[in-house]
Amino acid sequence: MRARPKLDIRAKRHLSYFAYACHRFSGLVLACFIPLHFLMLSQSLRGAEGFQKSLGLTDFWVFKFGEWTLVILLAIHLAGGVRLLMIEFGPWHGLRKCWIQISILFAIACGILFLSLAN
Repeated sequence: MRARPKLDIRAKRHLSYFAYACHRFSGLVLACFIPLHFLMLSQSLRGAEGFQKSLGLTDFWVFKFGEWTLVILLAIHLAGGVRLLMIEFGPWHGLRKCWIQISILFAIACGILFLSLAN
């Protein structure tokens, strides 16, 4: 078996590698968040008091910042996934830098919208 070829520094400096890394990182963070989310939701099975008590823990600024970060990461992951689907199934060929830039702008817009609508 051959060893996996190593990428040289030119490939890692390309904007598409940055989009790949952001998509991979956001997916991993979202996958780590889901069990915590289900744990919090399971507190509602213990009754309204238990759920309100666990929701009271989320009033700290750290949790608010984490919520905003999750919205940004979800938007990045969504835009990166759509970009990959367009590359795979689109009638055009090759990587398009404008799709990566649109993905980044979409994620920023989602974060700003979330901040403007949040309490």
